[in-house]
Amino acid sequence: MKFTGEYLVERMSDDERARAEIVETVLPALREAAVAVDRDGQFHLPHVKQFSESGLLGLIIPKQYGGLDGTLRDLSAACFALGSACPSTALAFFFHCSAASRGLLAMEALDAGLFSDEEAPLVKRFAEKVLYGMGRDGHWFANFASESVKSEKAAVTISTTAKKVDGGYLLNGVKSFGTGTGIADKYLVTASLEGYDTAEGLCTFFVDREGEGVRQRAPWDAMGMKGTNSNGIVIENYFVADEDAMAVPGGFTRCMQMSRGSFVGNQMAAVCGYAGTAYSAYQHALKNLTERKFADTGKPLGSAPFQQELIGKMMVDLETAILWLRRQLDLETSEPPLLSKDEVVKHWRLCKGVVADAGFDVAVNALKASGTSGTMGDPARYLRELGMGIVQAFPAERGRLMAAQMEVEGCEQNQFGIGDVQKNDEQKNKVAAS
Repeated sequence: MKFTGEYLVERMSDDERARAEIVETVLPALREAAVAVDRDGQFHLPHVKQFSESGLLGLIIPKQYGGLDGTLRDLSAACFALGSACPSTALAFFFHCSAASRGLLAMEALDAGLFSDEEAPLVKRFAEKVLYGMGRDGHWFANFASESVKSEKAAVTISTTAKKVDGGYLLNGVKSFGTGTGIADKYLVTASLEGYDTAEGLCTFFVDREGEGVRQRAPWDAMGMKGTNSNGIVIENYFVADEDAMAVPGGFTRCMQMSRGSFVGNQMAAVCGYAGTAYSAYQHALKNLTERKFADTGKPLGSAPFQQELIGKMMVDLETAILWLRRQLDLETSEPPLLSKDEVVKHWRLCKGVVADAGFDVAVNALKASGTSGTMGDPARYLRELGMGIVQAFPAERGRLMAAQMEVEGCEQNQFGIGDVQKNDEQKNKVAAS
């Protein structure tokens, strides 16, 4: 049997196939609920229990923490498969898994000796809380970084603040996007330590979903991916105890150094979900064109030259998306590394836009091939879901611009709009003196 994820990730090992088989077991329930998830704009809550009991919430968590010991290859295959069944659930699952970086990269940074003897116990304690929470405990995590405030110079501007008080920190801010709002068992919130305006001040905190001072923002109003519960949260004087904080100045940036790809790593898996949706859109259109017949000849609708031209275009676009993703996956997982981190990031900047555009084109041509009957069903849904890829974080124009800037200027765009990183030492000295 060929598992859905194998259409993207080829030559799986026996262990990878075993994990892909677990993913396959949840797909029927996702397909059954997908239309209602889109219609109601709500995450299907029973999925949380199903994912937890299957172990998938710990898909990329090492075995020693109760996880399935998967890698980016497993996550990419899983997001592709889930995206073919329910795009919203695939995106929500990706963002849950992205929280694992707060544990995995921290452990790698510890092994690399990037933390002092004084810092190491705090970092390890926080990382283990993340890893055990996702693996052994089977909790669904929501990861809050994005904010309403925008910056010309950065992808994410962090204005949420963390003020040190006795026994912990007081958090204040607004997070505009966080998949799993009101659904996830655990929240992880990124904030900037008071006294810093550079990336050195970025820290991560556990926040109780029902905690005093935490409330949801208005429902996320989007044309697609509506069932992700990406509402975001408002935080007002929320107290976080020291043991629930990863508040080491410079700790966040040191952990990010361990990522092979851009930012926190694993990002490409999100786009794999969109590719899975494009795959499903193509399969739906092909089924329609082969099973429906012309009344006068009895031939399939897909035998008409016009329809075959659309099928050919979809085949090219789908193959384009898959080949770009396979190359990116090789760049981010091959040992030894094939390219430097800068080159891997540059390729990712191009890859995500190409995949988003190609997936949307598949949806457009699937709609064209549908005829006038039933277009408000799956064809329209695929079009809206895949339209989100080209407006969310993956516009091809933005990716090309950033890749070109790296090519010409030799540097990556800042991820966060919180000051000039060159001021880091000055900021640390200033805070230490105060």
